[in-house]
Parts: sequence; C-alpha cells; structure tokens
Amino acid sequence: MKSRSSRRDVQQLLPESLRVMLVALLVLATLMFLFACGGETSGGGEEEAETPEETGSIGGASTGEEPSEERALVPTEATVSPEEDTAMPASGRQEDPAQPPPEDPPEGVQTFPATSNRNFEGPLSYEQDPPTNGDHSPGWQKCGFYSSPIENERAVHSMDHGAVWITYQPDLPQDQIETLRGIAREDYVLVSPYPGLRAPVIATAWRNQLELAGADDHRLRQFVDQFRVSETAPRSGNGCENGGGEPETS
Repeated sequence: MKSRSSRRDVQQLLPESLRVMLVALLVLATLMFLFACGGETSGGGEEEAETPEETGSIGGASTGEEPSEERALVPTEATVSPEEDTAMPASGRQEDPAQPPPEDPPEGVQTFPATSNRNFEGPLSYEQDPPTNGDHSPGWQKCGFYSSPIENERAVHSMDHGAVWITYQPDLPQDQIETLRGIAREDYVLVSPYPGLRAPVIATAWRNQLELAGADDHRLRQFVDQFRVSETAPRSGNGCENGGGEPETS
C-alpha cells in the first residue's frame, strides 16, 4: 500500500515541476523579447537622427551637401561702388561718353569685386596680378606702347579713367609685340611688358580681366572694343593722354 501511495505522490509532483519550468522558460523568453525590442528601438532612433544630414532638412539644419562656391560676377554686375570716387573731370578736359558693360563679353573674362579708387603715394599691394582695380598713384600713366615695365599704381589709375591695359610676357614673339604696338596707337589703350606674367598676354580693364594665348587671339580685339571707356570705371572718359611717362607709340 505504501508503495502504491508513493507512486501516486511522484505522479502528482511531476506535473507541478513541469509547470514551474514552463513558467520560468516563459518569463525568460519574455525578458529576451523585451530586451531585443528595446535594442531595435534604440538603433532606429540613431538612424533617424542621421537622416537629416544625409537627405537634407528644412529650417536651417544641415543638409549634408557641400556648400556651393560663391557665384562669379559678370561684367554687367560690375557697377560703380559707393566707395569709388566719381568726381569729374580729373584732368581738366571734357570727358568722353562711357559705354555700358557688355552683355556678351569674350569667353573667359573674369569680373572682380569693387574696392575703392583713392590716391596714395608709394607702392601698393593688389589681390590680382596684374591688378584690375583699387587705390592707385595720384598720377596716371600716359596711354601708348612701352617696351619696359611700368608701375602698377599708375596703370591702375589709367584704368580708372577707362583705359584698357594690355600686358605681355617679355619674351613674346616680336611679330606679336608689333601687333600690340599697333593696338596701342588707339585711344584708351596702354601696353607694357609684365615680368612673371602667367599667360602670354593679359587684357585688363577696371574690374575685368582676360587671359590670352597671344596677341593674335580674336578675343583681344573684342575685349578692347567692349571694355575701354566703360561705365564700370569710376572716372571713365577722363582720358590718359596727359599722364606721366613717354610711350614709344601713342
């Protein structure tokens, strides 16, 4: 009888043990599930935080795109600045009528920001080389052809009056130098060699510049015609015949 009773006790205990184990397993599975869900939620939050940088956003936040370079100026935007003195005439003569900047300039023309055009004694430094505009010598350079370098400060003053300054490499072929000499016979054209020039020929007018492969580049003619005596130069039309220097051809 005791033996049969013991077997019944064991049979009654086994289901209870299994129930405990099942409950424990269920609790463990539930905890693992909750932990896994919590990890996925955290990861999703990080991805969402990075999304605006990758795809762009509104309201001043980062877009993840590289900032675009400042748009280059064009000649028609090169108006006279309030910092530039337009007092006329500067040479005691009747000023020549100025032309508006071209809407169809030669390909490759670079236009630079306005600065000022005050008179200063002594050497000055410029952001462009050759300089395109800025403060300058009180005296300007007489237009024409020079076979020796001239002072930047005097050439800038000539451009302030509306001149086109054509600079060339000192070792430019002689036939091209003669071509430039011929252009220098025209009004408002200044020509001189420029040691260390980065291109064979560079044409410059107030705030505008064009690099050329040689004096025979057709764009040189276009540049001279379109940019001399331009309204962009603060004192354009004041001439440069009464300036300093003795050109070989004028």
